[in-house]
Amino acid sequence: MLTDFREMLCDAYRDHTAVGAFNAYNYETIRGIWEAGRQRGGPVIVAFGQKYLANMRLADVSAVVRSLAESDPMPVCLHLDHCSDPEIIRQAIEAGFSSVMYDGSALPYAENAENTKKVCEYAHARSVSVEAELGSLAAGERSHEGSAADREDYTDPEKAGEFAAYTGVDALAVSIGTVHGLYRGTPHIRIDILREINEACGIPLVLHGGSGTPEEAIRAAIANGICKINVNTEISVYTVEKLRHLLSEKSPHLSELSKWEEKAVSEVVLKYMDFFLG
Repeated sequence: MLTDFREMLCDAYRDHTAVGAFNAYNYETIRGIWEAGRQRGGPVIVAFGQKYLANMRLADVSAVVRSLAESDPMPVCLHLDHCSDPEIIRQAIEAGFSSVMYDGSALPYAENAENTKKVCEYAHARSVSVEAELGSLAAGERSHEGSAADREDYTDPEKAGEFAAYTGVDALAVSIGTVHGLYRGTPHIRIDILREINEACGIPLVLHGGSGTPEEAIRAAIANGICKINVNTEISVYTVEKLRHLLSEKSPHLSELSKWEEKAVSEVVLKYMDFFLG
């Protein structure tokens, strides 16, 4: 069942839980995320990023997710992840995405705020929720988001409060020490900064870079306002390694390979859902 993004996150914010947003790249990964959510009873967010438009069209992603949503009462959102192009955001909304993320985090604060406000006005008029980002994450190992030049820039709590009030955004992604990809060293997650951001904003907060983040840090983040956590790299790394191992032992029919991929994705998603939702 397709569910309103803002409502889903507000429920999690109230209950001190978090909804997993898991990146999909093709039909098999969508099915893997869906099956894990169905087994766990949801809720779950299928996230499709601007970077993966070479794999599937927005309309096709929407058609697959909506077809699955009609077959089960499990709450699911279809989310456009990390998009800096307002035209692609418009296309995603027209295609039927439940929510969109405008990522202006690389821009100066004023430009990011102004662009985000415009996206919110357009999306909200069409009953679509918006996530934005303030601050930036560094790129870790095997990251498929951002670039090696990205540097960590912690979100300023005072500016976060101003940003949320000015733009009317439904959820705000923050930088508190996580990375896109896998950590090169021991992660140092700034829960103290997160606590101040939460007090300043009072809206659902989002943690990007969930792959490999220690469980205790995630639990502390959830207790302090994080109610959506993105997982991308670990889905890719785990699934590729699992397929590599299986292919070293067997020579499957291509139709079997797609089912292996779906199962591996589900295993990662289930692992995270179990402690995101408590």
